[in-house]
Order: sequence, then structure tokens, then C-alpha cells
Amino acid sequence: MLYNKDASKVIPVGDKSVHVFEAESKNLDPITVASFGEEWSKFDSFNEDEISRVGDEYFDVVDFSSINKENTVALDVGCGTGRWSIYLSDKVKEVYAVDPSKAVLAAAKLTEKNKNIHLSQASTDSLPFNDNTFDFVFSLGVLHHIPDTASALNDIVKKLKPGGTCLIYLYYALDNRSFLYKFIFKCSHVFRLLICRMPSFLKKLTCDLIAILIYLPFITLSKIMKVIAGEKIAAKVPLSYYRNKSFNIVRNDALDRFGTPLEQRFSKKEITKMMEDAGLKDLLFSDNTPYWHVTGKKTQ
Repeated sequence: MLYNKDASKVIPVGDKSVHVFEAESKNLDPITVASFGEEWSKFDSFNEDEISRVGDEYFDVVDFSSINKENTVALDVGCGTGRWSIYLSDKVKEVYAVDPSKAVLAAAKLTEKNKNIHLSQASTDSLPFNDNTFDFVFSLGVLHHIPDTASALNDIVKKLKPGGTCLIYLYYALDNRSFLYKFIFKCSHVFRLLICRMPSFLKKLTCDLIAILIYLPFITLSKIMKVIAGEKIAAKVPLSYYRNKSFNIVRNDALDRFGTPLEQRFSKKEITKMMEDAGLKDLLFSDNTPYWHVTGKKTQ
């Protein structure tokens, strides 16, 4: 194990163990962490084919020629239920998956057969590893839920070896979208501020209704527009990203979008500056959804 300190406790979960590193975090929103923990801890299964398909979308900018099963050790920051650790596990030697919430307990169950995935509970500013430890670090859909995103990015890049690769996905600021798209989004943001404060059961029910009454109609419209007007026009329809996704992903993302107390969005320019300031170079942004996911190499 690569942990640089003793865990405050170790929780056995089936054949897995979750190492818990309790430390006061200055860069964490407790309400948001609790919300995600409750959301993800209810998952007890995965569609592995869908993990593979969606994983291919997130990792499309990764140079897999520099990653191998014999030597590469990876760090998954904000692992949730471990979906992307599972995706990567057959491509690397080991994955250390970290999350500040109790979702990591669900991850232990769902990654039980992946013996090279090691799980721990910790925040970004108290990661239990020495600097310059990992060959590859990634954080997908997490850092924009942390109060100081730039500081959190700095913290995870410190754990990356010089020359190693960092992959992140941050919610985009709609900087490549039309005025109408941005207007629709701003209207939805008002509802998000109300929904995220609801009691858990009501919040989940409301988000499921949003998935059915809002997401699905837009998804259907996008499918129709693809037949009538082609892919270029269909891709401009809000929520067109979900055309080929299962309803399970749609409802999960609706809950993520509307049920999370803390959400930040960043332009391509802002992400570029954060990554360069963290010591990353040779940035490669994907031209594909979801926006923006990008890799960078750590300088010496």
C-alpha cells in the first residue's frame, strides 16, 4: 500500500477494506459531501457495458501508449462508486480510489472483484500519499463541487510524478453554446437552487420527475432532429448528450445537476489557467462531450 500515514480506522466491506483518513478539511463543503454520499451509497449495481462506453468518452484524450498494466499506478480523486476506477483497472497495475463521502463504502462493494483497486476516504487537501507518487491521476466531475477548485487541482497534481498525466472533467461555462442555450440553462439554475435544499426523499422524487418530463422530451427531440436535419443540428438541442445513454444515467445526472448544493462552472480559458498554474503543460481538450474534459502533463 502507498499510504503515507496510518488510517484512523479500517472498515471491512466484503473482501475489500476502506481506509478512513479523518482530518479537518478547509476545502470541502460538508452539505455537498453528505448529499453525494447519500446519493451514491444507494447504488448496488453497474451496467459494465455502459461504464465502458461512457468511459471511452471521458478518456478519449488520454494517450494510452504511456499507460500499461505492468507499471502504471493511478489515483482516482472523488471516485464516488468507483465507476471510472473500474474502467481503468484492466489497463493499469493499481488504482487508488479516494472519496470524502460514504459513497466509498458502496464503491467497495461494487469493485469487489477488482483486486487492484484500493479504496480510502479522504479529502483533496489531506490525500494520504506522498507527493510525486502516481503515474496517472484523474478526477471526473468532482472538482467543480469543491469550494476552491484551483486549490484542489493543485493538491492532486502534487501527487503526480513529473511527466505524468492528469485528466480532469469540469462543468463548462457554456462558452461554446448559443444565447438561447445559455438562457434555458440560467432558468434551470433557479430551480436547482430550490431543489437542492429539499429533503432527501422529495429532492430525489423531483429530480426523477425532471428526468422524465424535461430530459426525455429534449432527448427525443434531439433524436428526431438527427433524422430530419442531421447530427450537426441535433447536437445543438439541449441535453442531446443523453441520446445514447440509459435512463439510469439520465436520472442520476438529473439528481447530480439539480440536487447538489455546490456547483461551479468554468470556461476553457479558466481551466487552461488553473491547469497551467498547477504545473501542467501540453494541455489537450476534447472536442467531444461532456465539456470540458482535458489532459495535461506535469512539468519537472
